[in-house]
Amino acid sequence: MRERIALEPAYLLNRRPYQDSSLLLEAYTRRYGRVGLVARGARGAKSKLRGVLQPFSPLLLSWSAAGELGTVTGAEAAGPPLLLAGERVFYGWYLNELMLRLLQRQDAHPLLFDVYALALQQLPGEITAAQDALRIFERDLLAEIGYGLLLPDDLQPQRRYRYHAEHGPLPVAADTPGGYSGASLMELRDGQFSSNAARADALRLLRESIAAQLGGRPLETPRLLREMRG
Repeated sequence: MRERIALEPAYLLNRRPYQDSSLLLEAYTRRYGRVGLVARGARGAKSKLRGVLQPFSPLLLSWSAAGELGTVTGAEAAGPPLLLAGERVFYGWYLNELMLRLLQRQDAHPLLFDVYALALQQLPGEITAAQDALRIFERDLLAEIGYGLLLPDDLQPQRRYRYHAEHGPLPVAADTPGGYSGASLMELRDGQFSSNAARADALRLLRESIAAQLGGRPLETPRLLREMRG
């Protein structure tokens, strides 16, 4: 029996050509999580879907599904498209790649849908605000898939810690290499960064935590960004 879904809030995580004039889509939806869809004829010159099915744009998607891959039956904009330029485009693709790699299909995370939408809105802004949005998204994504950072309320800002995946922050001597300041961990926990040192610590800890979930296969977007920078 085919299931029919109408006007579901969604964002496109990826799109690629399929057959002569169609598109294969990976969409992230509020109620159904990540879904795979075929948009038949969407690349045709006269298709109404051609200009609508764009990444970083809030959508209302309709589709029918009887298995793993659904068929788009309609799509309309749910708001203005987000205009990203330069490196900020890579920031957006980075968010999308994280979701494609770490989320299973049909596994809904309604809270993450809102976190993703908020992160996107912050990407065109001031550079530190955009980068802070990436860190907060990474933190919340890990939490949603069951691998959230353990950052307790009793952290001491003046202390130094090493981070253990199962036990969280463990106090170490001030001169221990590779550690994290308590202040940095507190700022990551609270989602409020006040210094470049805290941002650097958050980047390092989140990078290590995400790498542990990627099965040894690194993300492509950071590599492409490094190559673009030369």
